[in-house]
Amino acid sequence: MRALFLLALVAGAALAQPSKPLRIIVPFPPGGTADALARLTAERLPALLGHQVLVENRAGAGGNLGAEQVWRAEPDGLTVLASPPHLLTINPLLYKLNFDPGKFVPVGLIATYPNVLVASAKVPAASLDELIKLARANPGKLSIASQGNGTISHLSAELLKKMAQIDLLHVPYKGTAPALTDLLGGQTDYMFATPQGALAMVKGGKLRALAVTSATRFPTLPDVPTLSEALAMPDLEAVSWHVIFARHDTPREIVNRLHGEMGRIMAAPEMQQKIMNIGLIPYASPSVEGIQAYIKAETEKWGALVRQLGLEGSQ
Repeated sequence: MRALFLLALVAGAALAQPSKPLRIIVPFPPGGTADALARLTAERLPALLGHQVLVENRAGAGGNLGAEQVWRAEPDGLTVLASPPHLLTINPLLYKLNFDPGKFVPVGLIATYPNVLVASAKVPAASLDELIKLARANPGKLSIASQGNGTISHLSAELLKKMAQIDLLHVPYKGTAPALTDLLGGQTDYMFATPQGALAMVKGGKLRALAVTSATRFPTLPDVPTLSEALAMPDLEAVSWHVIFARHDTPREIVNRLHGEMGRIMAAPEMQQKIMNIGLIPYASPSVEGIQAYIKAETEKWGALVRQLGLEGSQ
């Protein structure tokens, strides 16, 4: 008990020490949704915490390298992880990990969003129905990029292949930005992309939006059907989220402080508008326990899908 008390004192002092920066580890390359949300958060945290806040991109192994960096950091609340859903819910089924994903502590749920199925301008398919017909006529010849193995982008592609009974070649990347670069260049044909990455390109006519993975139509793309609508299959939904996590043994008073400040950031109308401007849905964080319950339900949902698709242990 005394050791835990001393640890809490040391950690509390570290969080209160303005000379030491808070680092937000983004486990993917710059330019993607995780990076954009981390940087929006980093703009506002210094005024609340009294710390310099740095965003560090640590890409590799499907996000696992960045998660390991946070896992091995000091438990002082000054190294946190900006995580999309697959990193802590799906990766445990695909990879042998050097950390326990279930022990990270959430301090803020920032945003949720569907993925958008987009097509390269070179592909002659203006709708999901046309894509399915084209794929059936050319089995294995059309490619679908993803943000990486085990991401919601990848699982959405596998789900589409299964439900539509088509064969698409999966091409995994190390994040949204490099995948979209190749899609724009015509090296790949399709992708389930984040709205933040794809909307400007869709509006500029460089990509075509065929479907969204939300349960209802996405407000920013009201004319684009949901995957459920297009395939006439109810309850077909794949929504992503972004959570800031602290190390597993961070003292509770630090977790509460970070959670409180994250809540203040997310309650600001300016922050909500900035998130909506990049095509995402701002989420006012519930309690730490509320976020944990949400993540548990997501883990069970995606775990069941990974097993159903036969992807378990594939990495």
